Amino acid sequence: MTSFDTSPQLNVWRMLLALAVVFVMLATTGWTALRGQRATTELQASLSAWRHGSVAGRPLPDPDSPPVRLARFFTTLTEQQQGALARRYPLAVGNMNGAPVELRYAANRVAMGQARRAELGRMHDSRLSPEGQQHAGRRMHRLESLLKPGRHILAFDPGGSGRVAEVFGDLDEAERISVVVPGVDTDLLTFQRTDRTHSAPVGMAGALYDAEREVSPSTRTAVIAWADYTAPSGLGMDAATALRAEGGAVRLNALVRALPGAAPVSLFCHSYGSVVCGVAARSLPSRVADIAVAGSPGMRAENASGLGTSARVWAMRDADDWIEDVPHLELGAFGHGADPVSADFGARVVSARDAEGHAGYFVPGTDSLRNFAEIGTGAYRSVVCADDAEACTEDLSGTPTAERA
Repeated sequence: MTSFDTSPQLNVWRMLLALAVVFVMLATTGWTALRGQRATTELQASLSAWRHGSVAGRPLPDPDSPPVRLARFFTTLTEQQQGALARRYPLAVGNMNGAPVELRYAANRVAMGQARRAELGRMHDSRLSPEGQQHAGRRMHRLESLLKPGRHILAFDPGGSGRVAEVFGDLDEAERISVVVPGVDTDLLTFQRTDRTHSAPVGMAGALYDAEREVSPSTRTAVIAWADYTAPSGLGMDAATALRAEGGAVRLNALVRALPGAAPVSLFCHSYGSVVCGVAARSLPSRVADIAVAGSPGMRAENASGLGTSARVWAMRDADDWIEDVPHLELGAFGHGADPVSADFGARVVSARDAEGHAGYFVPGTDSLRNFAEIGTGAYRSVVCADDAEACTEDLSGTPTAERA
């Protein structure tokens, strides 16, 4: 039978397989796409108060103004005035793209302190069930950890399951900036872990920051553990569609456009985080030099050129990663498209040797982490390719492959 005859059959079987996976998800995890997140009332209240506020007799700018305009506004204020705004509107300032980085850190310390006291009260609230009190206790302890000296929290929202972003290194002085974009089940409580440390955003970003300093000690780097979007909860319908990715892409684009300076930015996108990066790719600014995905279910594109980005596109997958068995299809709202490590996709496929399955790409000592560090510092010629020793590092002096295709 010719390939012309078998191709429709293969497509039908793939569609049936994908639909079977969807129905299994429905049966085992429930329909989560329609489950709304609790409104982030605290953040909205802070933003509303900001909109009605003033400083030195002047009205405050719209918090949704472009970051450049907001940055300009803060330069007109004294240090004392900036500090007063951070204390008065901590959540608004702490999450405001365009506000000075150090001011956002200070504002978020105030906001997290307030959230910690609220959770402490909930721990002893007799109106809550024992499970509710225990949950409050876990959140309280997580906030205590985030409040430890030396931590730099760039974004914090206690609403719903919580969103947070943390910076490793000096963001203002960085010559290269890396952003770690995690996948499902990422929230305030899972932002860091004591077991399987490097499977959580803090462990991922911390390991990448250390690895970048190791491979290029002279390069000033900063790494952001970015869990500032509402990720899918479990492998339900949210994870099978791009709904959460679309919201995350808007927030990721806003983050990158508000980063200080002009340092090149590299995105390191794990699992469902690669869907976020794929959806965001077309709208990201040109300072994004690299988009590297690991354990990807797809990027909502059929090939690298379809992402519409001038960034270099890198991909890796460990041989023991279960994501390989997920159908790489896109059927309407379901699925995330082609496999980024396939030859037809056109990404630069790099080695993930010694990675520990789906959650082990950022474990120290692995090829995957070392390759990420080389990409993050711009040392492209040192990247180890998955198969051909030179294929993934060809043409690095010219236009990235994704742009030429």
